[in-house]
Amino acid sequence: MTANEPTDPPPPGRLALEDGTVLHGKSFGASGTTTGELVFNTAMTGYQEILTDPSYRGQVVLLTYPHVGNYGVCPEDDESPRPWVEGLVVREASRLASNFRAGRELAPWLRDQGVVAIQDVDTRLLTRRIRTAGEMRVLLTTETEDSDAELVARVKASPGLEGRDLIAEVTRETATDWKPGFDSTFSPSNLLPRRKGEPIRIVAIDCGIKKNILRSLTEAGFSVHVVPARTTADEIMTQQPEALFLSNGPGDPSAASYLVDAVRRVALDHAVPTFGICMGHQILSQVLGGRTYKMQFGHHGANHPVKELATGKIAITSQNHSFAVDADSLPDDVEVTHLNLNDGTVEGLRHKSLPMWSVQFHPEAAPGPHDALGLFIRFRDGFDR
Repeated sequence: MTANEPTDPPPPGRLALEDGTVLHGKSFGASGTTTGELVFNTAMTGYQEILTDPSYRGQVVLLTYPHVGNYGVCPEDDESPRPWVEGLVVREASRLASNFRAGRELAPWLRDQGVVAIQDVDTRLLTRRIRTAGEMRVLLTTETEDSDAELVARVKASPGLEGRDLIAEVTRETATDWKPGFDSTFSPSNLLPRRKGEPIRIVAIDCGIKKNILRSLTEAGFSVHVVPARTTADEIMTQQPEALFLSNGPGDPSAASYLVDAVRRVALDHAVPTFGICMGHQILSQVLGGRTYKMQFGHHGANHPVKELATGKIAITSQNHSFAVDADSLPDDVEVTHLNLNDGTVEGLRHKSLPMWSVQFHPEAAPGPHDALGLFIRFRDGFDR
């Protein structure tokens, strides 16, 4: 692929943290100003999937890998119809894309999508600052009118993530059936062999669901009906689901009490088998009587080791969450099934007698590359015994 390199020098950009840090860099995305909570992601690839993952609503993403954009943007890799990040920070953005699948370069795509992006700043300094002080609010701007001190004052006045229901901002407006499975050209369809017999009817609650989760469910043998997050339990039960799926999503899980109430009625009162991923894991923990809390700097990346306690097996997982389940808050009839080997946080749980379980990580994202993909088969196999 060829393209003309920009002839004009990149406009200046600034980054201001709520602790008073201000860094000067260069813009390579849209013009303007944006705020959010700064998180760092350690993945070496997958920037397009990160940018279009609704779970990043309310967050500005810092990529620790130093060179970003070299393989461009491919429409097939979008996890949703649009980017949801509040902004992007990188050390160096590639001007040209070199990949046979690339449709265009990253920078013009960011400009067209309205994503403010800053490069040529010290991403190692920022990453270490977050690891020490915790995730904090940040402001990115291409504007030159305000002083550095004024930018810091503006970011201090911006909202954080705690107490915010961002699921309501990313969920779909209407219910729909999902049909596509994997594209066998680029996906491991042989690792999710089709189920013999009729597909299992499942309702998937869209808290910010990724396309690859939907494809994985279809490939595993589910007939998927996707509903908005505020769908009531009665509305869900009109679909006569054989199972319920709770998706990933952004924001504070404790702020989505309406979702906890609906899932409690479907999963407990109607005894519908339930599986949750990421935000779905945190919602299910509350349904079962547990609590969640804000982590210092969360898990964002594609290299997190997770141990399954029953088997001792370790999977390399993809993760994106700033909240976690408090293990001490779980009742006696709930068992922790997976632990994060970096910090010991809860990565999975299940009810000891009811068909309800969840994982904090993303089995569909395949960073290992396919260490955890079989969890969809495990969910399906509960109906085949």
